[in-house]
Amino acid sequence: MKKLLIALAVILAPLATEAQIRTPQASPKGYIKQTVGLTDVEVTYSRPGARGRAVFGNLVPFGKLWRTGANENTIINFGDDVVIDGKTLKKGKYAIYTIPKIESWEIIFYLSTDNWGLPENWSDAYVALRTTVKEDALPTPVETFTIGINNLDQNSGYLEIAWENSHVALKFEVPTAKIANASIQKTLAGPTWNDYYAASQYLFQSNGNMILAREYVDKALELSTDKPYYLTRLKSLIQARQGDKAGAVETAKISLASAEAANNQDYVKMNKDSISEWSR
Repeated sequence: MKKLLIALAVILAPLATEAQIRTPQASPKGYIKQTVGLTDVEVTYSRPGARGRAVFGNLVPFGKLWRTGANENTIINFGDDVVIDGKTLKKGKYAIYTIPKIESWEIIFYLSTDNWGLPENWSDAYVALRTTVKEDALPTPVETFTIGINNLDQNSGYLEIAWENSHVALKFEVPTAKIANASIQKTLAGPTWNDYYAASQYLFQSNGNMILAREYVDKALELSTDKPYYLTRLKSLIQARQGDKAGAVETAKISLASAEAANNQDYVKMNKDSISEWSR
């Protein structure tokens, strides 16, 4: 009998592991990704429903800190620095906390984002930005807590929060002109040394046109200010493949000195081995 029970346990154990009951969440996950101008903004949050309950002033008390949703933190991620009420909010992730009131809401961007609900120990040192927005009464109730990024133009958007009969919209400005101008200047200035290095490396590794590979690596060295050891190493390999062993040795010696200064022992060994091989 004991052996039979053990055998049944062995058979049923995998079935118990695989058979997991799936039920819908009371406050399902929501996710938004929106490009505003040239800046990506993402919001991850949980979406409770009113389900016949009075929300603001009851389920969510007025004048008290609220997690702004349900479950773990509602998190917003700005891909670039943004400006809110004339204050700069650095790019990155923030938990959104709010203090709903009858005619206005306080909105707080908080640096700690790994809390379940409210932080156990609130710290003002983690408040990256705090601002106040006007509350608008909605003519039609919103059953499910909703966050949106709307009213977009090239330079700004609005973070909108709506639930029950309450709606708030917080304007944030994005650095579209700064990003666009930097992109224009970079493109019109032409390729960087790193672009030439990448092109040369590809041609070398794919056994492509070595004349072009040499041209590109020389251009990379011309544009580079510090002439890194991996760049001179690539040139030495191209020279060797072209049959210029003497030139390859001289370039490898330059790469070796740079690698020794950077204490990169892998490149030190590779250069020493190559110098020995090409000097025969």
